[in-house]
Amino acid sequence: MRLNNFPVIKDRRLRVGLVGCGRISRNHFGSILQYPEELELAAVCDVDDQALTQAKAEYNVPGYTELKDMLISETLDLVVLCTPSGLHPSQAALAAAHGVHVVSEKPMATSYNDGLKMVQACGDAGVRLFVVKQNRRNATLQLLKRAIDEKRFGAIKMVHLNVFWTRPQEYYDHGQGWRGTWEFDGGAFMNQASHYVDLVEWLIGPVERVQAMMSTTRDIEAEDTGVINIKWRSGALGSMAVTMLTYPKNLEGSITILGETGSAKIGGVAVNEIQTWDFADQQDYDDEVKSANYETTSVYGFGHPLYYKNVIDVMHGKADPDTDGREGLKSLEFLTAAYLAARDGGSVGLPLHF
Repeated sequence: MRLNNFPVIKDRRLRVGLVGCGRISRNHFGSILQYPEELELAAVCDVDDQALTQAKAEYNVPGYTELKDMLISETLDLVVLCTPSGLHPSQAALAAAHGVHVVSEKPMATSYNDGLKMVQACGDAGVRLFVVKQNRRNATLQLLKRAIDEKRFGAIKMVHLNVFWTRPQEYYDHGQGWRGTWEFDGGAFMNQASHYVDLVEWLIGPVERVQAMMSTTRDIEAEDTGVINIKWRSGALGSMAVTMLTYPKNLEGSITILGETGSAKIGGVAVNEIQTWDFADQQDYDDEVKSANYETTSVYGFGHPLYYKNVIDVMHGKADPDTDGREGLKSLEFLTAAYLAARDGGSVGLPLHF
């Protein structure tokens, strides 16, 4: 159901300010440039002088070292947060206080309570909070979601997710002290596998209970390896195995679903290949399975431009958001339960009550 208490912007381009010109920002810059009739990159912001200078020169826009200065000096419709995740809550609240809508990279925050504060701040200010979950837009996962929604699996019995990637120590060291920290980044589940955590509820449904074990090998605070056992409210059982220690490169990002009338596995390095697709019935879109597979040189996939299309449509009053703040909170709640279970050596039920 569409919420009608948000302003609708029509007949002009949306002015966008991007904060954090590092690794993931390239996907956002590229996506913004794909919609020149709807989006205008108005300004950039970064505390790193080199990154800021490069972005200013490449995109010919003003640059700021402080978000508050950008919000005061520029007339913006959207602020895109590509900064360390632990900074998202305060930056979102600041943007909201200036009446600017927020697009937050994943994860929206590094703690569930901070995520709640983001939702509250944006809600109180009457601005939208979008949380980027671009993998939902991948062609492979769109087909899988359709098969689930059409009940082609029957009762889903077993689900398993693997994220076998590699992040060497140099990756964490390059982050100038924030990567791998609990406050600003989180570990393998919170950061690298965040989009796979999103699939747990988006595809299968509400989780009833989790158990978890996690470990750390790299010189970081948070986990780089872990396993989670999952029981969904539907009765389905499953697990999730994640590591950033795979040698010598990223190996697999996959989800396998086994039901009473269907089996499917979406694999490859980043859920980019439909490797198993067997159902008791047949549908016309089964012929699209091979064409949905795609080659990727990046674990990010190609969903960012499609995510931005949804943002544009929402701001124009034509659609509901794919993932708003409340939708983003589902992953944070699941992760918080998993971290509690790993810490205490037991199982944790959902929803959480603090």
